[in-house]
Amino acid sequence: MAGLADSGANPDVDLLYDINGLAKDAPHWFDRIVEFVGEYGLLLAMVLLIVWCWSSVRRRAGGAEEAASSVAALVWAPLAAAIAVLVNVPIRGFVERPRPFLDHQGLEVLVSGKTDYSFVSDHATLTMAMAVGLFVANRRFGLVGIGIALLEGFCRVYMGVHYPTDVVGGFALGTAVALLLSPLASLALTPLMKAVERSPRMGWVVRSRSARERARDAFVPGARSGAAAEERDLAA
Repeated sequence: MAGLADSGANPDVDLLYDINGLAKDAPHWFDRIVEFVGEYGLLLAMVLLIVWCWSSVRRRAGGAEEAASSVAALVWAPLAAAIAVLVNVPIRGFVERPRPFLDHQGLEVLVSGKTDYSFVSDHATLTMAMAVGLFVANRRFGLVGIGIALLEGFCRVYMGVHYPTDVVGGFALGTAVALLLSPLASLALTPLMKAVERSPRMGWVVRSRSARERARDAFVPGARSGAAAEERDLAA
């Protein structure tokens, strides 16, 4: 399987040259930006997006069970990425596909030192697994995450370190792990998050104090109206 894309007539190789050819025509400073973004920046952006979503979820005034379920789904996103990368280890060893710059001349390689196998792309696997896990938790944030994952895949080909099918394989692997194991993850993580929510010290991880207070006020009938009436009496 090492010869998966040996032929220059292969559409996979043609697309590799087309996308990587953009790096040759681009200014040097732009290539350096893509190098950083494709290697580290988009992974960091995905993590920050998950943290942002978590911060938004924990401030909602919903019940404890709803909050625990939402945070459990967010916890699953990075765990799914880690599991997907572990699943990729035997896949890479089985396929044994060399990096494209080892078999094809004339590529503009923006990152040196890549000595492992090419199929499937770890970066594409990581970002898509987190994006799909995030989509399960929150569609609005998840769509942004999927956009980041697609950009990551493009950058890996642009940088000359992966074939397009390496990226597509990573997208498929990350999506499969995040979706197929999501029900089991929810069964395991939701009770854990419920226990964390009840903890006096760690409850803020699942629900902020303001969210707890708003939920309590909404649960007690007349709590808000009684307080408002008292304020009007004092004002009079």
